[in-house]
Amino acid sequence: MLKILPMNHIIILAGGKGTRMKSDLPKVLTLVRGVSIIERLLANVKSVCEKPTIIIGHKGGDVMIATKNHYHYVLQEEQRGTGHAIHCAKESLNSKDDIESIIVLPGDHPLVSAKTILGLVDQQKKAGAVIALATLVVPSYEGEWSVFEHYGRIVKDVSGNVTAITEFKDASEDVRTIKEVNLSYYSFDPKWLWKNIEIIDNKNVSGEYYLTDLVAIAKSQNKPIVSHAIEDSSEAMGINTLEQLKIVEEHVS
Repeated sequence: MLKILPMNHIIILAGGKGTRMKSDLPKVLTLVRGVSIIERLLANVKSVCEKPTIIIGHKGGDVMIATKNHYHYVLQEEQRGTGHAIHCAKESLNSKDDIESIIVLPGDHPLVSAKTILGLVDQQKKAGAVIALATLVVPSYEGEWSVFEHYGRIVKDVSGNVTAITEFKDASEDVRTIKEVNLSYYSFDPKWLWKNIEIIDNKNVSGEYYLTDLVAIAKSQNKPIVSHAIEDSSEAMGINTLEQLKIVEEHVS
């Protein structure tokens, strides 16, 4: 009998609109030097997961066509936050016993590498953590570093352990001064993820279900959480505005 080896499965969040890009296109179809964000991302992660799950929403059919209907697609009918998006994928993925780690990536980050993702997964497995998250330490939020200004902040205790991720909208002025940011790249223990995705609430400024709230939930359960700091800031860059697109294009050969 053939032995089924455990695998890593990637979920890409690709349901957002391109409103701040001043376009009616889904944001992930924005071109970065002639190639869409999501096509670049999919090419980068192919060696980690051949057929990721793509969460689609706004004009999801266009995303499916652009990606040649080659992947597993899950529709998020309402834009109710990243936690809600992952919840939409639960039914189709939680019964797959061969998945060892669930990796979640934002669909608007075109430059993250397979090496970084595998490093994140390796950190999670070595630590026996229920969550591993990628972070970046920035020197400031000015100039090119302004790309990261509205990222969530990594809150740690005096021992350097991650205790929470605070979204920029919900952060106090003191928390906003923190220079370590959340990149929204995660590796989860699947069984823990599917159980606890149900616990997230939407009691925040946006009224959305934040995937980042899982960090505080894991902390409250005394479950291990590990962070994975990356060194190449270009891999951390997301695209939400035309100005950010120009910055990212400077890092594409």
